[in-house]
Amino acid sequence: MKKIYGIIGDPIEHSLSPVMHNAAFEKLGLDAVYLAFRVSKGELGDAIKGAKSLGIAGLNVTIPLKEKALSFVDAEVVAKKIGAINTIDFSSGTPVGYNTDGLGSLRVLKETVGELKGKNVLILGAGGAAKAISFYLDAEGARVTIANRTKERAAQLASNLRNANSIGLDAELKEHVKDSDILINATAVGMHPHEDATLVNADMMHPDLVVFDIVYNPVDTKLLREAKRAGVKKIVDGVKMLVYQGAASFRIWTKMEPPVEVMEKVVRDVLIRGY
Repeated sequence: MKKIYGIIGDPIEHSLSPVMHNAAFEKLGLDAVYLAFRVSKGELGDAIKGAKSLGIAGLNVTIPLKEKALSFVDAEVVAKKIGAINTIDFSSGTPVGYNTDGLGSLRVLKETVGELKGKNVLILGAGGAAKAISFYLDAEGARVTIANRTKERAAQLASNLRNANSIGLDAELKEHVKDSDILINATAVGMHPHEDATLVNADMMHPDLVVFDIVYNPVDTKLLREAKRAGVKKIVDGVKMLVYQGAASFRIWTKMEPPVEVMEKVVRDVLIRGY
């Protein structure tokens, strides 16, 4: 019997998780399919219950559901500490929630930067992805600053970390960018169809800054274009994080090693081709 996996979020049309996971299933010869489901916050609980009742094997959770979804699953320890999930496994009968966003981002940053201890990291956003990324960076010994439109939300996230502070998206943001080693956009700003939006411009950056945008559609976001204009040497798009967090979800669901190269290639091919 074909196993069904999927992703829930709102909006969901932009997601390339179906392309990525279906390519992995095909490569490994698995009788499975991965679908996208648009689910609003108000329908989230019913959607997770319905998925369990319908025998769906696993779900990914994306914007804006990652934090609220925690209430409807038996979350594993790390996901509880983060306060958000992006993966649900139904294999035990009870929905179990995991967070693979932080693992994905940490792998990307270690490949790009190496040692993260002592690095000044500025994270834009305080939602589910920002929570996961900041949790892992804090554990690595980085000095984290959370910048968010709602200062109270940023402060709340920072208070849960060992070595973090918080700011708003106002005049002080420019000074913090100048003092940062790594800048991470963990918001949806710049995502299709709002490709010309960015929270940080070239005149705020310096060439030794590492700029990492978790948005992958488009690959070349406005933030990354601004980074190139500023002469930034290390620029990281969101495809690697998409692939690495997806690969971690794949392992949870299937207990198999995912074909990471195949997953990355199909995502980049679709983005180059347009869809």
